[in-house]
Amino acid sequence: MQDGRIPIYQVIQDFIKNQIQTGIWSPGDKIFTEKELMEKFEVSRITVSNALTGLTKEGWLNRIQGKGSYVHDMALTLRNPAQPAAGSGMSTPAEQGDSRNVIGLILPNISDFFSMRMNKGISKALKQSGYNFVLMLSENSKDREAAAIRELLYMGASGLIIFPVDAETYNEEILRLKLERFPLVIIDRYLTGIETHFIGSDGVEASRLAVNHLYELGHRDIAICSDVPLSTTTIEQRLSGYMKALKELGEMINPAMMLTDFYVDYEREELDEQHPLFRYVKNGLATAYITLNGTMALHLYRIVRHLGLQVPRDISIVTFDNLSPSREFNFFTYIDQHEETVGRLAAEQLLELLEDKSKINQQENKYRKLLIEPHLVSSVSTAACPVRSKP
Repeated sequence: MQDGRIPIYQVIQDFIKNQIQTGIWSPGDKIFTEKELMEKFEVSRITVSNALTGLTKEGWLNRIQGKGSYVHDMALTLRNPAQPAAGSGMSTPAEQGDSRNVIGLILPNISDFFSMRMNKGISKALKQSGYNFVLMLSENSKDREAAAIRELLYMGASGLIIFPVDAETYNEEILRLKLERFPLVIIDRYLTGIETHFIGSDGVEASRLAVNHLYELGHRDIAICSDVPLSTTTIEQRLSGYMKALKELGEMINPAMMLTDFYVDYEREELDEQHPLFRYVKNGLATAYITLNGTMALHLYRIVRHLGLQVPRDISIVTFDNLSPSREFNFFTYIDQHEETVGRLAAEQLLELLEDKSKINQQENKYRKLLIEPHLVSSVSTAACPVRSKP
């Protein structure tokens, strides 16, 4: 595409090729159904069909009408290190006999625009580098993240860019990479106690921006909510920024407004009316909410509508993720974390390490930790605080 954006059908194709290349799917295995791929990537049937048709023409799949798509026997040849698939968009180990030209990226998923924009930034930076690019997904699982790291090392990757999973403890495979001084850059989620090259958005400043925006609109009962472990440094930073902003505004910090000790089943079709977040909204305890991820913003919006309320007339919402492919069509006021810039800088940092091997053996206090300044983009999900009637 002319603007450099990766077509979504190609993202789906790269995912399927990756599953085959890494041995997760073997010849003869049935892959995900069209419906499952539609749900996973949140796209139309025609987009999925185009992706599968292209892979069938390339020899990766067999499509049997009424039964589904299966990995073709030819895929063994396509994933053979000595015979990479032409134009596949994914690299095989030791392409052209040289295993040192592969850079691996591990993301939790690519089902949202946040990850896709970060992936775009990395792709752009690596385009003219001479390195091939292998994307693997952890599905936010520590075990799959560890397996992805081992697989990329087996393929002979020269360096890795890792977006760590949300977990209470870090992955030991990442610690192993650090101890062995393997070229590595961590993005978005900083790991406490493990000094590595890190590039991400400034979470403290991001929360301050969100609080200040809502405060200027007259909101005083501002809740912040997250469904990921508090031990994740990114979440700690955002909570710290929330409390810092309230202190600067001369407001008392109400622990009841920090909604972090719960789990949300996003796959559940019906809302759980006994869930703490549902009851919190129902009881009108806050006039504004800051959600620490876009999925929760959508879930919160469902709750508000279910209760017969409206956003932003009754409740304002600020989220950390831009849920739209562009600013022009965005409903939610959001924190722009400049994820494409984060991805680009991470790739450039890794390339710099690979070009100058001496930097890999540097002392720990020289690891580069770069925080990108976030910005708030106002939209229609926030408005002046509604006037509440006295009891």
